[in-house]
Amino acid sequence: MNFRTAFNLPDYPLKIDYQHSIFSIGSCFASHIAAHLHQLKFQITENPFGILFNPISIANSLNLLLHEYEFSENDLCFHQGLWHSYHHHSAFSGTDKNQVLNHINDTCKLAHQALKESDRILITLGTAFVHHHKDWGGVVANCHKIPAHHFEKSKLNVQDVIAAFAPVLQDLKKLKPNLEILLSVSPVRHTKEGIIENQRSKATLILAAETLCQLPFVHYFPAYEVMMDDLRDYRFYANDLIHPSDLAIQYIWEKFTTALFTPSTWQQTTEIKKLLQAVAHRPIHPHSEAYQQFLTQQLTAIDTLCQQYPNLDFGSERRILLERVSFPSPTMMD
Repeated sequence: MNFRTAFNLPDYPLKIDYQHSIFSIGSCFASHIAAHLHQLKFQITENPFGILFNPISIANSLNLLLHEYEFSENDLCFHQGLWHSYHHHSAFSGTDKNQVLNHINDTCKLAHQALKESDRILITLGTAFVHHHKDWGGVVANCHKIPAHHFEKSKLNVQDVIAAFAPVLQDLKKLKPNLEILLSVSPVRHTKEGIIENQRSKATLILAAETLCQLPFVHYFPAYEVMMDDLRDYRFYANDLIHPSDLAIQYIWEKFTTALFTPSTWQQTTEIKKLLQAVAHRPIHPHSEAYQQFLTQQLTAIDTLCQQYPNLDFGSERRILLERVSFPSPTMMD
């Protein structure tokens, strides 16, 4: 007897391994996937504008990076003691205008170079609803708690999303001929818009992604569908009943890796996860001879991994282990 609708993902022509340079942009789900990839030592740049939800802001961000746009004071607004950028998440806001600008421009310079070098781009769309600033004149990435009367809210249609993305995706492909792009729709529910409105919004994004995937280098990963149809149960949501739980994120991540990792990538991640678990281990008796031998074994394992995969950086893990050898901590096991 089956109690859930599990489904297999397609055989993607797009694969991901440690030779690829990855760029991830979009909603908080994009950040979750990027965090997993970063932990496993993949070369990845994630959300250089902060978390973005709507397609216009995501496409605009890619365009700004492509054209090496430099932000100035005219791009900032001041509200409740903070300087904000309408192109950025509030994580970039701050009390000092020059520091905010420097942070934004320094991040964009690094992201521009990363985007040029990336041959895998992950884009996660969150909502089709957008907020136009009446005076500024454009779609904002974040309202920064500015009063609602300054904005006009609307919902994009399918053609709006396609028109925003198709040109920039093609420009990216021209820049990097071996580029492959993976589109997804975030499984996070935007219930503040209303239940029916959220479903219509997600449907708009899914239909737009279907058309964009007619480009031969664009592919679709069904993160939203896995959450809604495979994990169809509130026990897979966090306490707010909006965001996927840690268990759900882990499940979707496993779907992601099964569909997109090459066999050699699986082998590498298995070895790296084993090392990371060893580094995270906190012993009951850190001064014991057995634990000191364990540390030596893990340092040897790092040397082996560095020889096998010279492009990966295990510097932080090596430092942690060496600190425990030289200055073992009396901390008890978690």
